[in-house]
Amino acid sequence: MAAHHRAGRPTTTSAAAPHRVPRASRAAVAAVAALGLAACGGGDPGPSPAPTGEVPASTASPSPTSPVPTTSAAPAPAAPTTAAPSATGTPTGPAEVVAEGLPLPWSVVALPDGSSLLSLRDEARVVRLTAAGDVVEVPTTSPDGTFGGALPRGEGGLLGLALSPSFGEDGLVYAYVTREGDNAVVRAVLSDDGLGEPETVLEGIPRAQVHNGGRLAFGPDGLLYVTTGDARQPELAQDPASLAGKVLRVTPDGEPAPGNPTEGSPVWTLGHRNVQGLGWDAQDRLYASEFGQDTWDELNLLEPGRNYGWPEVEGPGGQDAADAGFTDPLVWWRPSEASPSGLAVTDDAVWVSALRGQRLWRVPVATSPEGGPVGQPEPYLVGEHGRLRDVAVAPGGGALRVLTNDGDGEDQLLRLPLG
Repeated sequence: MAAHHRAGRPTTTSAAAPHRVPRASRAAVAAVAALGLAACGGGDPGPSPAPTGEVPASTASPSPTSPVPTTSAAPAPAAPTTAAPSATGTPTGPAEVVAEGLPLPWSVVALPDGSSLLSLRDEARVVRLTAAGDVVEVPTTSPDGTFGGALPRGEGGLLGLALSPSFGEDGLVYAYVTREGDNAVVRAVLSDDGLGEPETVLEGIPRAQVHNGGRLAFGPDGLLYVTTGDARQPELAQDPASLAGKVLRVTPDGEPAPGNPTEGSPVWTLGHRNVQGLGWDAQDRLYASEFGQDTWDELNLLEPGRNYGWPEVEGPGGQDAADAGFTDPLVWWRPSEASPSGLAVTDDAVWVSALRGQRLWRVPVATSPEGGPVGQPEPYLVGEHGRLRDVAVAPGGGALRVLTNDGDGEDQLLRLPLG
């Protein structure tokens, strides 16, 4: 897999100076100030290597073309708020740097008190961005500060994070981790002392150097959705008995959810190559971003039991694919302008962060219950901040948070105002 680096970083401004994680803090666990978290010692997992491109260099796509939309319809943790932050519109100004000096961050989730947790993929650590703008270590039960038994290799490591729907009562943080022999979902209680002993919720997901999936999200139904990759075995994506190349739907305890397409199976959808973004709109429609291989990356509208075609179909297959039981994507892009990872849904659009494409895509979506055509995708931040790994609605709404992902130890968390 090829590594991709930016030539330079533009100067940005913000109301408050961005916080940089000192390199020294990666060798010893810093004191934790937020919510009175007590500090503990920890070792340095080593410097973060440059990230893999997540599109093989040997399969680089032709020159970029415009994305093609279809016309388918289609102290103790505080209690969480009852509604997700709201956002709408397009960017109203440049991206502001909130934190910098981050070593390969992969996921950002907001806590109810206005702070956020970030996963660091290759260091297998969790850090916290306080409401005051400081980045501090979150202690774990592991002596070296790593979390959940993650063993970073290639595109694997400490990947997606999610909060329990009842976080205010149980304080549970879920994480997707690549371990010695598999990918797994673990959870632990976040308290004043940091993250407690991790408990394995779901295991046995095939792992590989690449194509590990890794996004976690709790849906409007209170159930946990888990994205997996094909683990470089494309045929597994079409095997309903395999957890690879799927979107899974399980209970908070990791059991197959009631109402899944096949009783007793965690599989919600199949035929995926490598899904790394999930999000729901106001009508509870579920969107997923997916890495293609040679030709097309995808934004899909997921419906239970549907087969999204990989490896038989990449991108749109039209009527022939439909006749074979495959579902076309809503939108597709050349890998050179996408390689999509994290995804966020606002009141009027789906936002997709692009790694190789080094941009943030805005895809307008229908807001009516009956759905309707999507609008023409619009690119933002093109080449301004390098590779973009994750995007989320900012605490309080009215903006997006975006994680860069160049793997040079200087990645950033950005705030992009909307209006």
